[in-house]
Amino acid sequence: MRATMKAVALLAVLGLAACGTEDNSADGAVTLNYTLWVDTQLPAYQACADAFHTKNPNITVKVTQLAWDQYWTNLTTKVVSGDAPDVFTDSVAYYPQFLQNNQILDIAPMVERDQIDLGQYQKGLPDLWVKDGKRYGLPKDWDAIALLYNTALLKQAGVDPGTLKDLSWNPPDGGTFEKLIARMTVDATGKRGDEPGFDKNNVKTYGLVADLDAGSLGQTSWGNFAVSNGWYYVDKNPWGTKFNYADPKFTDTIAWFNSLPAKGFSPKYDKQSTVGTDAVLESQKAAMGMTGSWMAGYYLGSTVKQKYAFAPLPTGPAGRKSATNGLSDAIYAGTKHKEEAWQWVKFLASPECQDLVAAKAVVFPAVKTSSEKALAAFAAKNQDVSVFVEESKAADGTFLLPITENSAQISETVQTALDTVWLGQQDAKAAMADATKQINALFK
Repeated sequence: MRATMKAVALLAVLGLAACGTEDNSADGAVTLNYTLWVDTQLPAYQACADAFHTKNPNITVKVTQLAWDQYWTNLTTKVVSGDAPDVFTDSVAYYPQFLQNNQILDIAPMVERDQIDLGQYQKGLPDLWVKDGKRYGLPKDWDAIALLYNTALLKQAGVDPGTLKDLSWNPPDGGTFEKLIARMTVDATGKRGDEPGFDKNNVKTYGLVADLDAGSLGQTSWGNFAVSNGWYYVDKNPWGTKFNYADPKFTDTIAWFNSLPAKGFSPKYDKQSTVGTDAVLESQKAAMGMTGSWMAGYYLGSTVKQKYAFAPLPTGPAGRKSATNGLSDAIYAGTKHKEEAWQWVKFLASPECQDLVAAKAVVFPAVKTSSEKALAAFAAKNQDVSVFVEESKAADGTFLLPITENSAQISETVQTALDTVWLGQQDAKAAMADATKQINALFK
């Protein structure tokens, strides 16, 4: 679900299985091809497809799942070649390019015709998919970001889990959050990062691993902290045109993240990026990380010995802030079955389907009542994910990720600039000043 743009420029044709729009309506029966990328959600949406077929026996939905990078590589190729699936799961990171190229269908007339209640969804989500009065999707789910920690390592450090809800953060000294990171960091001799004699060059377990290969959004890392420092990406959302990556509130945040490896509190970028944050946490090379609610089941259901739990992100100078995001389902403009595709999209966005998804306890559906049912389903599995819901309900506790044209170029430009910071080639101020000029020039 994360809104990265790593694969948006890849155009290699890998051949999407069970893809394309099929004209098989001669006998009155229609098969719709539908694709998604999250493997853990496949059973939930197959259940929706089965329920939909029961209600609409003349329509069969063939569900295909591919991993994130392969999904977007194939999809961006298929929409160009005219062989895209009838309906596909869409992301705010990619939808502007599909819209620009007239590759997805405006469903506003059908939403109005069928009187879809947009008030049933979590606040703000319906607006993500609208431009110039046209609508390109209905809300599917939502997410939030939290601090993830290894419960055994926290106990070994002598830290009370209850104190994590009161963590503070600021760029100059990191606040109590950096003190916690130091405490959770252990060198090869057992010395902690807040103890005399700690060897920053010989670390066994880092206090924090952060996803720094996160494009222009930093959804599971720096984005939440920069916004909690009083910053925002762009002048307006959606469809802003002036970006603020040169703002000191942003560059100070980046400088703080970059200070952690130098202190031995976080792995160096060139080491971490080769294995990924999940692997670093699973191997106990790091005690804490940041992750989205879409990964809750993965971590809480981990089969490795260590157990995980969630805590709210620390409170910054401008408050506690969590990125929130949502997906939709888009109808390919070239489908031969527009009405049938709409009926499927309408069902996907309905309480009936979203209740089925909620029961699987893998994601929070966009329908408010379904979201509450998902929380109960997680609880029934003894998985405490309440922190995500609390963040979503807090006044001004979440922010929407930006939707903008030129998102692929922006992501590449920001990540390239940040790479020079993480690798020690430039400071944040210089790197982001140049990057911001390049980005804003795209809109002139």
